Amino acid sequence: MCFFRLKMDCESDDMQKVLAIVGPTAIGKTDLAIALAQKLNGEIVSGDSMQVYQEVEVGTAKATKEEQSKVKHYLVDTRSVFDEFSVKDFVDEAQKAIKEISAKGKLPILAGGTGFYVNALLNQMQLGEKQEENRGTSQKWEDYLARYGPEKLWQVLNEKDPAAAKKIPVPNSRRTMRALTVIDRTGKKFSEQQKKIAPRYDYLIIGLNSDRQEIYRRINLRVDKMMQKGMLDEAKFIYENRAKEHQILQAIAYKEFFPYFEGKEDLDSCITQLKTASRRYAKRQLTYFRNQLPVVWFDPLNDPDCKQKIIAKVEEWKNE
Repeated sequence: MCFFRLKMDCESDDMQKVLAIVGPTAIGKTDLAIALAQKLNGEIVSGDSMQVYQEVEVGTAKATKEEQSKVKHYLVDTRSVFDEFSVKDFVDEAQKAIKEISAKGKLPILAGGTGFYVNALLNQMQLGEKQEENRGTSQKWEDYLARYGPEKLWQVLNEKDPAAAKKIPVPNSRRTMRALTVIDRTGKKFSEQQKKIAPRYDYLIIGLNSDRQEIYRRINLRVDKMMQKGMLDEAKFIYENRAKEHQILQAIAYKEFFPYFEGKEDLDSCITQLKTASRRYAKRQLTYFRNQLPVVWFDPLNDPDCKQKIIAKVEEWKNE
């Protein structure tokens, strides 16, 4: 059975349709989402975990103000970097946005590269903690991190739940602490609590991908353009406020410059490190999308008819 007939597997034939645009960083998701929204009478919900934060714009690759003026965007600039914003918060707010868009008779278009967030929204994933327990992390693991550092913390998770540790980068201490906290509170492995239950929407996922070297070239070019637009100023703001524990510290684009501000590395070395980290992130994005979600792939860089083919696929799905 084709994945875009998901509504046939569900109790209701009138599930809300949601179009999703995914792919690695710098592939052109924003441009495509805007073009499809204009063509198909849609509005865009950001599927990026960092674009909710108001104080950072360049490093999170938000749609520009001009682009946002063309099509209404949701879940962009809705939080301060000092606010908590969990995947559950994202799912709750994205659901409200989709309901609002649908009430206007428009097509909700989810666009972004944070695979787990996209998956949690489109599929009714059990996120582990009860709602009343969903805030904060255990003080026990906060203290452990402060004493032993992120690598030792990650090693504890790897011993308790290797499957969960495999999906969490060692430097992402917040996610590591969250997983360990869930394990403590529920007595179950974190990885076993993140199972898909059923699709929440009748969705179609369009994936953008191309030759790896071309994607890497575009990533390098994007980093250079970001530097010209003032990304170093954003990174300095994050660095100066690093004592206030917040999620943006984990974002690629900021922590790579900390050695520069500390006088340990020159700026060019940090830019090179950012390009390397961004390329690795793109590889992880593709791995997640290929393994966790039913995606229909297109190549926007080598196929001149790509946009027309995508529109035809979307129209077919909408009319089912």
